[in-house]
Amino acid sequence: MNYILFDDKQIRTGLFPLTLTRPECDLRYGITTVREKWEAYLNEKTSTLTSAYLSQKYPVKEADENILIKANIIPNKELVEAIMNLKPGDTLVKGDNIIAYNVSREFLSAVETEMEENQIIFEGDVHCIKNTWQLFSELDEAISADFEFITKGRKSAPLSSTNRVIGDGKIFIEEGATVEHATINTSAGPVYIGKEAVVMEGSLIRGPFALCDHAQVKMGAKIYGATTIGPYCKVGGEVSNSMFLGYANKAHDGFIGNSVIGEWCNLGAGTNCSNLKNTYDPVRLWSYLDETFVNTGLQFCGVIMGDHSKTGINTMINTGTVIGVNVNLFGSGFPRNIISSFSWGGASGFKVYNLNKAFQVAERVYERRGKVFDDVEKGILKHIYDKVVR
Repeated sequence: MNYILFDDKQIRTGLFPLTLTRPECDLRYGITTVREKWEAYLNEKTSTLTSAYLSQKYPVKEADENILIKANIIPNKELVEAIMNLKPGDTLVKGDNIIAYNVSREFLSAVETEMEENQIIFEGDVHCIKNTWQLFSELDEAISADFEFITKGRKSAPLSSTNRVIGDGKIFIEEGATVEHATINTSAGPVYIGKEAVVMEGSLIRGPFALCDHAQVKMGAKIYGATTIGPYCKVGGEVSNSMFLGYANKAHDGFIGNSVIGEWCNLGAGTNCSNLKNTYDPVRLWSYLDETFVNTGLQFCGVIMGDHSKTGINTMINTGTVIGVNVNLFGSGFPRNIISSFSWGGASGFKVYNLNKAFQVAERVYERRGKVFDDVEKGILKHIYDKVVR
């Protein structure tokens, strides 16, 4: 069967700036991305139906018979079984919401049109990502669920005797990982260390915690759960209840809490974010969909940072700040708490980040990770730049 994960335009806009550079299903939720969860459950590769400017990087694969699944939905066993049992022309729904279709090639273009024929009501639980802050606020349950799924029936690599473990919770170490002279507390949740990942000496880690493949925790880091450090990230200093999607650096001291950090970001030494208002009121966060600030219902909320954004040393970020794609933030004082993509500056003011300069920086950053910043990547960033600047 050909499985396609499709974006909903409104939901994807509500997940900006994180989905400015990726489909909804390529957000990391827990330990793995939503796409990786679906592919593990289905035991099949998936493709994506998304915005045109992303489609060269994330092309759709068409077949005579296709099952399309809404890309922000988190799979579970019961839901996957219902989807796999869909017959041609069937639509799986929960209340007023469409979950999945089984359609022929000629009906692929009608994916966002409600189909009344052959509706099948799903009676089980459906959980989906609608807001950016869910990526950190739901990390406790998401890490624990992924941990059980990923490690079921498998044996962990041995943990070095130089480490001190507190609690009788679960630890799983993938092959090739290095963990030495760390203190790991599993009392509140599991700890997962991915392939070739490194936890350096003196690190203090409390679960639930996930360190994905090839990522590093720097010496003396203090990490509170629930936190996920995505693949190839380098993280030090103090981190609490945060999601690093991947390929990002926070290598030095400074605090990040209740936050989501996109890919290819770099936080300069001493960068600190506030995650609690002095009034203790619930935090309001900018919504690209509503074009206003919305109430998160959370007392703790730090920063949502889009891909390719950077901060200078000693940068201060206010409670409930949303930073777009390719922002260069620096200087003294607190900048405003909504910063448009391709902004260059800080509290004293912003100018437009030159597109060619942004490309040059991205090329160097990709090269450091053994990757190529190609014309496809340039096209995505240029589309975002054109929408913001022109």
